[in-house]
Amino acid sequence: MSSNEIALRYGTNPHQTPARMFVASREMPLEVVNGAPGYINMLDLLHAWQLVKELKEAVGMPAAASFKHVSPAGAAVAVPLSETLKKAYFVDDLELTPLATAYARARGADRMSSFGDAIALSDPCDEATARIIGREVSDCVIAPGYEPAALEILKKKRDGKYLLMQVDTDYEPQPMEQRELFGITIEQRRNDAKITGEIFGNIVTKNKELPDEAKRDLLVATIALKYTQSNSVSMAIDGQIIGVGAGQQSRIHCTRLARQKAINWYLRRHPAVLGLPFKPGLGRPEKNNAIDQFLLEDMLPEAEAVWLESFTEPPKRLNPAEKKVWVDSLQGVSFSSDAFFPFRDCIECAKQIGVKYVVEPGGAVRDDIVTQACDEYGMVMAFSGIRLFTH
Repeated sequence: MSSNEIALRYGTNPHQTPARMFVASREMPLEVVNGAPGYINMLDLLHAWQLVKELKEAVGMPAAASFKHVSPAGAAVAVPLSETLKKAYFVDDLELTPLATAYARARGADRMSSFGDAIALSDPCDEATARIIGREVSDCVIAPGYEPAALEILKKKRDGKYLLMQVDTDYEPQPMEQRELFGITIEQRRNDAKITGEIFGNIVTKNKELPDEAKRDLLVATIALKYTQSNSVSMAIDGQIIGVGAGQQSRIHCTRLARQKAINWYLRRHPAVLGLPFKPGLGRPEKNNAIDQFLLEDMLPEAEAVWLESFTEPPKRLNPAEKKVWVDSLQGVSFSSDAFFPFRDCIECAKQIGVKYVVEPGGAVRDDIVTQACDEYGMVMAFSGIRLFTH
């Protein structure tokens, strides 16, 4: 095997063999530390690595991402966790470093979607971060390096076959990129647009107060979209994604999806959820599934019978009015879109989950109508001028 090539187990599906990854003009900037990579592993890891690298550069804090099927389930920087969030993220029994905090946030954004995730870390993986990863169901990690204690923990996963990739932080790809599809090669300049706080300078609403925390959250949301399959929108608060709507053909459907994920994220902090009487020894994936079903508006009797087996006693479920009171208390959410809003419906939808700050490229025929909707709700909206489609 040459130094510019790494064999892959198989392609997108097991019958797609052989498969490999390679670079043409230099040594491979990746190293397999443990395990054997697959095609989908590398698609997720390479997208996720770019996200956390760019996020750390933009925000100046350690960053982490939880990736599934070439879109982030969660992404975050190392804003300290409250005791409530530590409990909701199942890390209240651990000492957390900044990097571990970033991954706990990224994993906690959408724990159902993060099951079996690909993980990207902006900094060398330390022991505290490895302890979180070691007890969650995940597929692989990419990082600039691994502390010896972290390696010892992670190499025990999957009977020693857990995939660990190390990346050269100095590697910069060529400006042009190619993709072969159906035997035809297409080429473009890679998306090297810089996402910095400067893109929020063109505020078009009457309310122009954009605090530093909101700028940080808009950076998290917008950089995440750069590596999310389009159409896409994302919502963020406290330095982390709380809802992503990815790969939908309609922007309002993206927004509804992101809103529902954000609602579920916030409801996981409700005392009724934090106090659920789980049976001793119930695993984290089973708890996540039980919480997800607990938050459903209705459930088939057969499913409810199985669900009740997760608890020592039947829990009292939240009614719609109780949920609404709780969700209405969430305010100050940041909302980013990878392309313009064609109608005001996305703004109205976002208002239902406490969105206060909005960024989108602008340039639509109905920009004035969207701006008017933001003004009606007292939102701050900036036109970035940068479309961030990913395909």
